[in-house]
Amino acid sequence: MRNASALSRFVATMIAVGVVLGGCGQATFSPARDAGTSGAPAAAGQAGIGNGTATGAGSAAANGPGAPVAAGTAAKTRIGATVDPASLPGGAVYRNPANGRSEVIIKDTANIAVLIGDSQSEPAYGWPRQGLAAAGYKVFFCGRGGTGYVASNGKTGNYIDALQRGDWKLPYGTPPLVVIEGGGNDAARGASDAQIVANADRLITSIQQRYPAARLLMVGTLARGAHYGGGRRSAVDALLGTVASRHGLPFVSAGDWLTRYNLTGSMADGVHLNRHGHAALGAVFGQRLEAMGLDYADPGMLAGLIR
Repeated sequence: MRNASALSRFVATMIAVGVVLGGCGQATFSPARDAGTSGAPAAAGQAGIGNGTATGAGSAAANGPGAPVAAGTAAKTRIGATVDPASLPGGAVYRNPANGRSEVIIKDTANIAVLIGDSQSEPAYGWPRQGLAAAGYKVFFCGRGGTGYVASNGKTGNYIDALQRGDWKLPYGTPPLVVIEGGGNDAARGASDAQIVANADRLITSIQQRYPAARLLMVGTLARGAHYGGGRRSAVDALLGTVASRHGLPFVSAGDWLTRYNLTGSMADGVHLNRHGHAALGAVFGQRLEAMGLDYADPGMLAGLIR
């Protein structure tokens, strides 16, 4: 697959880029009852409400860029191992008997990348999403702005706590790639190295237990670089690199990207990029994924092009 023609790779990338840059927006999972349950839908913020969203061709933009989307209800589940998840509609919430967690049904996970992240990843135009789209993936986002390995935003927990208590839900099935991005809010709020490492270890272990066949990638903390005022943000980026190395995971460092790619003038505020900056780093991230062999290519499309 890695020896596919340049034409096939170019076409695959252009199709993927169009998913995000063409304005398709976020797919909205309708607030649906947990499979096998009864009762009226619960209000957002109650137990069982998630914010998993997928970005892909044909999706709707009902909630706008970055808006959390309800993916289930607080209705009590009566589902058992005899229920076939393949019979459930896309966007339904399924209580997986193998792990006891509610998960979102995705009809085709073949090129889904699960993205766990903060406000860098939350907008539909965020650079991590654009990079993943350029690498051939549709994105299923889990997370919220203001969160991190340790940091929470008052409405949802940090990454591992939010996952364990069901603030957001993972997709059912086996996606080929899971990406964990973040660390900026941990840096801003004074989380210690020990706290960040402990929670990162817990999250990595949980994800690997749930998706043992998926590739897992860590993406560091966007910053200016240690020699250009990056401060704690660049230090957290380096720390996360050591965590990834210890777990044998690929790591993309972003701790000097603002200065390396001359984007300090493309900021919407002190830590977030404007749309131009997101597009620029989306292209950089997509190239990194390809260079690391983590891009996705549709086998069917490639077979048709290289005959």
